[in-house]
Amino acid sequence: MNNKKLSLSLAVISGLFLAGCGQQSSTSSTAQNSQLAEVKMDKVMYPVTKKGDVVDEYFGTKVPDPYRWLEDDMSAETADWVKAQNKTTQAYLSNIPYREKIEQRLSALLDYEKVGMPFIEGDYSYFYKNDGLQNQYVLYRQKEGEEAEVFLDPNTFSDDGTVSLSSIEFTKDGSLAVYLISEGGSDWRKAKIIDTKTKKEVENELIDIKFSGLSWVGNEGFYYSSYDKPKGSELSAKTDQHKLYYHKLGTPQSQDTLIFGGTEAEKHRYVGGNATEDGKYLIVSAAVSTSGNRLFIKDLTKADSKLIPVVTDTNSDTYLLDSKGDELLLVTNMDAPNKRVVKMDAANPAPTNWVDVIPETENVLSVSTGGGYLFAKYMRHATSFVQQFDLAGNKVRDIELPEVGTAGGFWGKKSQDKVYYSFSNQKTPSTILTLDVSSGESSVHLKSKVKFNSDDFESKQIFYTSKDGTKVPMIITHKKGIKLDGSNPTILYGYGGFNVSLQPQFSSTRAAWLELGGVYAVANLRGGGEYGKKWHDAGTQLKKQNVFDDFIGAAEYLIKEKVTSSEKLAVMGGSNGGLLVGAVMTQRPELFKVALPAVGVLDMLRYHTFTSGAGWAYDYGTSEDNKEMFNYLLGYSPVHNVKAGVEYPATLVTTGDHDDRVVPAHSFKFAAELQAKQAGSNPTLIRIETDAGHGAGTPISKTIEQYADIYGFTLYNMGVKDI
Repeated sequence: MNNKKLSLSLAVISGLFLAGCGQQSSTSSTAQNSQLAEVKMDKVMYPVTKKGDVVDEYFGTKVPDPYRWLEDDMSAETADWVKAQNKTTQAYLSNIPYREKIEQRLSALLDYEKVGMPFIEGDYSYFYKNDGLQNQYVLYRQKEGEEAEVFLDPNTFSDDGTVSLSSIEFTKDGSLAVYLISEGGSDWRKAKIIDTKTKKEVENELIDIKFSGLSWVGNEGFYYSSYDKPKGSELSAKTDQHKLYYHKLGTPQSQDTLIFGGTEAEKHRYVGGNATEDGKYLIVSAAVSTSGNRLFIKDLTKADSKLIPVVTDTNSDTYLLDSKGDELLLVTNMDAPNKRVVKMDAANPAPTNWVDVIPETENVLSVSTGGGYLFAKYMRHATSFVQQFDLAGNKVRDIELPEVGTAGGFWGKKSQDKVYYSFSNQKTPSTILTLDVSSGESSVHLKSKVKFNSDDFESKQIFYTSKDGTKVPMIITHKKGIKLDGSNPTILYGYGGFNVSLQPQFSSTRAAWLELGGVYAVANLRGGGEYGKKWHDAGTQLKKQNVFDDFIGAAEYLIKEKVTSSEKLAVMGGSNGGLLVGAVMTQRPELFKVALPAVGVLDMLRYHTFTSGAGWAYDYGTSEDNKEMFNYLLGYSPVHNVKAGVEYPATLVTTGDHDDRVVPAHSFKFAAELQAKQAGSNPTLIRIETDAGHGAGTPISKTIEQYADIYGFTLYNMGVKDI
């Protein structure tokens, strides 16, 4: 509620293939042959990856899966393969002559004081801060007129910085807090409950929490969500029945009350609960996929009250925004693909009784509350404009932003007379501003201290035409005065899925690429949320190819306009964006010189069998749905579309060995296929970060090393001799 559930993370987030090395007997083991790995800058001998004889049958079609054994993240053989691959990759990367220079520049760009937006809890103003190169941000607090003090320092949670603070929630009076920690980047969390005055834990930690919000009811207890801990590997075993619990302080976790999700009828993959600020009602959301949810309401003032269905299907997305007594404000895209704010009477909660407070417009809406007002944050062609409304839906004013870019924040307590928001774009470092909710005047609270001169760079939005005639926006950023002669090293970045919108924002790691003379282009592909639900749905399931066509169209535009050329173009994306890169590099390998798929969903026939993967079916469909869906997935699944005799781009696959969202087996199998079948002289390497997950909570030290490797690999394979 009020977008205040703070989660801190830095997202973040090679040569000639030697004949026959991918065709070893299936009896050869990685451990036995890892010593064969050899690296020279003009050729690479990869570690041997054995082939198994697993074959699956889908609707009468037999599909070999020779690297199925790499799915076993608990086996010593897989661990040996990881070590051997990392040894080969690091030997290659360490020989790039300017890699260390890139790392030094990244360190300098990230070595500045970074401070987050303040938020009020009890008598304190809290904020996150990183002095420079601290692995994790520190949570501070401050009373007006007094010096700030450290409240929680995640850098003390572990020696290597791999244990992170993922979220924290305070009671209404600010006297208690519960926070979640992640170990090694895992999505599994532990919860610690503390007295904020003493900063001491008040009881034993809770364990095995996953994909969970936190919602207090008074000072007595809170709601959280989790799955039963799977048997076997907790990093890859399927988790598909989410459960909502209530934890009463002073009782053991084993006695926590199961609220929803314990029966077959209540089986959903994602379940969450939010209590209204006055503790009067509980709103429960239940979803089977990452898009669409059912909604229930429960009267917490009556001990025997039942959960009452509000939204009974999963055809829309609805969540609680704010409340006052029996009146609740919801944000929904029901009958409003670009979203609207509605008022619901708890006594008559059916959607037919909802009343519009902020109606749908032609622009996509997200909403926050603060200072007793609603702040409507709209996207117009992926950039922000903001309007202030009173709680009845009357427009108060437009909020004037510094320039074209992305604004975030605008949340806080009803009692606050000012709220904070951030603003940035691709070339402009983030600035935190204060908004007086009465006058509408903004003032600068804190400017970024990053050592980057944005005046030396330019950023522009263009629209290009995709294969089917659809106009797609793209923002291109680079140094001023570059020559459009096709010689500029360029990274094209995309995502294109899960209703995620790529709005222009500053990144220190991206700034390093720009300073190196690189062009950075971000395409707003279908499958994202830039133009609402219709834009999202146009890139899902049997229309997923639209996303790949949009990305290919972006590359062709950059080449046609001589921003770059195929010999100087890299494609980059993570998670669903890793799938994007894997798909376009196998469909149009000649179009790109470098491919950088990160933590990618790359085996589209089996993605739904791991952890929470089945929840992605709204976007992808599954190979078990029907023959048409199976054939469609098989037609673009990167693991299944690597072909022998094809020259693929120089590829650096990146993943984390503790990624329990997109399991690393996707990346392992894709790298093995590329190494076995690459026909040309381009390297195909995999970089596997140890004690790292899907990206959240990654220590800054690892971020610097990773981007030094990525940029070094990219420039070297584009033929750049020096920087």
